[in-house]
Amino acid sequence: MKPYSLINGQGPVRGFFSDKNVARVALGSLLVAGSLSGCSPLRLLKPGQRLLSRVRVEGTEKADAERLQALVQQKPNSTFPLPKVAIYQLGRSFYNPERLQRKLDAERTEFNQLIKAAGTDSAEVGKLLTKRERHVQRHQLALDKGNAIMRLGEPPVIYDSSLTATSVEQLGTFLKSKGFFRSSVSVTDTVPTRQFAPLRIFTLRSPFHADSQRVTVVYRIQEGPAFRYSQLDYDIADTAISRRVLASQPQSLLRVGHQYDEEQIGAERNRVEDLLKNQGYFDFRQQYITLEADTSFAPTTVRLRTIISKPTRGEQHRLYTVRRVSFITDAGLVRFGRQRDTIIRDSVYYLAYQHKFSTRALNRKLAVRPGHAYSLSNTQLTQRQLANLDMFRFSTVTYRRVRGPEAPADSARGLLDATVNASPAKKFQETSEFGGTYVAERAGPFGNVRLKIRNVFGGAELLEFGLRAGFEGQYSVVGAVGDVTEGRSVLTTQLGANVNLVLPQFLVPWRPNRFLSQYNPRTRFNATYTYVQRPDYTRTNVEGTLDYIWQRSAYHQYVLTPFDVSVIRTAKIDPEFAAYLQTLLIRQGSPLYRSFDNLFVPSFNATSLYNSNDFNETRDARYLRLFAEVGGLTRRLYQDQPLENDPEDLRNNKLKIYDFAKFTADYRRYYKLGPETYLVYRLAGGLAAALSPTRIQNSVTKQVDTGYLIPYDKYLFAGGSSSVRAWKPRRLGVGSATQYKLNPDNPSEELEDENGDPIRDYDLEQPGELLLEGNVEFRFPLYSFIKGAVFTDFGNVWTIRQDPREGAQFKLNNFYRQFAVGSGIGFRFDFTFLILRLDVATKVYDPTAPKNKWAIRKFSLAEDQTAFNLGIGYPF
Repeated sequence: MKPYSLINGQGPVRGFFSDKNVARVALGSLLVAGSLSGCSPLRLLKPGQRLLSRVRVEGTEKADAERLQALVQQKPNSTFPLPKVAIYQLGRSFYNPERLQRKLDAERTEFNQLIKAAGTDSAEVGKLLTKRERHVQRHQLALDKGNAIMRLGEPPVIYDSSLTATSVEQLGTFLKSKGFFRSSVSVTDTVPTRQFAPLRIFTLRSPFHADSQRVTVVYRIQEGPAFRYSQLDYDIADTAISRRVLASQPQSLLRVGHQYDEEQIGAERNRVEDLLKNQGYFDFRQQYITLEADTSFAPTTVRLRTIISKPTRGEQHRLYTVRRVSFITDAGLVRFGRQRDTIIRDSVYYLAYQHKFSTRALNRKLAVRPGHAYSLSNTQLTQRQLANLDMFRFSTVTYRRVRGPEAPADSARGLLDATVNASPAKKFQETSEFGGTYVAERAGPFGNVRLKIRNVFGGAELLEFGLRAGFEGQYSVVGAVGDVTEGRSVLTTQLGANVNLVLPQFLVPWRPNRFLSQYNPRTRFNATYTYVQRPDYTRTNVEGTLDYIWQRSAYHQYVLTPFDVSVIRTAKIDPEFAAYLQTLLIRQGSPLYRSFDNLFVPSFNATSLYNSNDFNETRDARYLRLFAEVGGLTRRLYQDQPLENDPEDLRNNKLKIYDFAKFTADYRRYYKLGPETYLVYRLAGGLAAALSPTRIQNSVTKQVDTGYLIPYDKYLFAGGSSSVRAWKPRRLGVGSATQYKLNPDNPSEELEDENGDPIRDYDLEQPGELLLEGNVEFRFPLYSFIKGAVFTDFGNVWTIRQDPREGAQFKLNNFYRQFAVGSGIGFRFDFTFLILRLDVATKVYDPTAPKNKWAIRKFSLAEDQTAFNLGIGYPF
């Protein structure tokens, strides 16, 4: 369509690019440009002050540029993701410190009068004092750091030449600590600073200008040659210490030819200290270790000597042996006039007023043993294993030197008495959680109640019960089920219960070796019941598992599940819904029909989980989860084919067994760019496939169909708050196949809009056999406990065998064109103990769109374009 023209006689176009709108945009642009040019931070400067505009560190080749940049004392105001100095200036326009001071003085006077009037009423005085303190702190914060808007931004960074000189010193010190002994650092502070301001064009001025109130600081590094170790010597007066240290040389962090590095030297001192403390030297300290560097020999080389001195008294370092171990299982309790009872097991004294814990169970967790040399690692292992039991509020291991007549005559040897103090936690612990969801235009409450019983059988076992109930809004899949009209949402009922029993050792036919206790072995029995009721159907799931859990390290955990059995039954199904599922199966090959069959799913699986991050994800860390499962291998022993299926009444079908294999992998990398700034990416994939074909006979028509079938819950899904966030949970895919709504009155036809085009179905789950997806997210602080994020997600699911839906099957020459892409922003409210998350994501590229797949071109906040995800914790 052409724009309006007086020449061709056409009327004005009623669109964004009409003359009237263009004029408005131009005028608005000029007003915005003028406003921004008037909001320069230079207006905040006092006479003689300059704004730090840019900082650069140049000349680094071998040194760590990021570390050098971090040592600079002054950095310019941040502009990403928000121009914080502009926000500060906006808040300052509303800031009146004189009025705040007057209000603070008035409130102090008012509270002092109220406190005086309260007289001797201590309760009222206490309330007034607390209230006064709260008010005073709020006003004082505003006086010291500005109002809330100013604190959201940043004050302008005023250039300070003394901090620049300090930065030069620290940069030089760092370079020399890394072996650049001939390095030098110089600095220039350029005034005026050349600026590029494109908005100046709107004020008819050049975009380039020199500003005399801005400073650019450039640190120039001259590294010089890097010095390397040419010789590593040891000077150890104590022969016993020397023998141990020299024997550990293969584990040394220092090597001939490596570059001199004081951080590595410090780490080597820690290693030697831990080595000796783990071999009985209880009194040994890092202060006895000195490393001397000599650079006077060959050029750019260092001769490093490790010196371990004797104690100040001139004797040999004493080697300690644990003489006695006492384990107090009720530390903190006092019974006046009564002594604790003592039980001896494996030469360890277990003391308690009343023995509630099995000494055999505790003995397996005790790494500190009588007759063994003192070991720091065994001490820490004991504390960690007792904490992992979840039986005690705290546990400590303390040592007492044996002195006097009981001490050995040999001055080079000593004895220690170890005492393990453990304070028991509450036997019963109840936790409850209540909340609500808003899905499909309906609010649904939910609640969870858990009860934990510690030491239930006396052997440090954990017994947990859980009950959950909730209502959640969902759209009717059929569109009209019973009295539910098309498009109307309904509340579904979800009930569940589970019971867990955790034993603090492996439950095996033979007696496990105590050596395994260092891996924190556990055996877990779990039983779960789930009940889901919708107008379309009622479904139940009963599952039981036996898990063996152990830890290779503090970050790495394994779970082996040799028995995982579940029974899935459809207690009730609406006939119209069953017919709709059958139509989806025939017309589109959708396996949704199989999820309402009655299934018996036996399987075994294994999980490897490595996670070096913490709960709040504040570390530079890695995460890797590998999962493998195989099920239904024994079905030929007790189930003959073909399997009978009654399409008219699914709930009366006998239990079916499918054999399958499933593998998933999830890798995450967390880069810590600053104190609260992170770059995180995630790559995930999975494969689920049937191991052999299954033949199913229709009990009505006697027709036999053959297919590669797996239980519906074992399929792979994409979309949702921890996946591709611009799509609803489990609704992305399959491949580039487009899903259309079917006419509930005639399921063989598709619903059409007023233009005769088929209506897309965004509510139907899209199970796949192959999953590939990834996420990239940049996290940054916004204000106080509020964090922000910008992210991009991509991924999809496919089938791996022939599929009647065009574009649903995975093909090597085409799959990369079928990645769905979504981007968005997120807000996280970090309360330390709880993280609430809101992510807003919109579709950028939709491979299932029938026409234009670049969905971003029709951006809107509609449900089929933009998704709002509420959750607890980070998405990954």
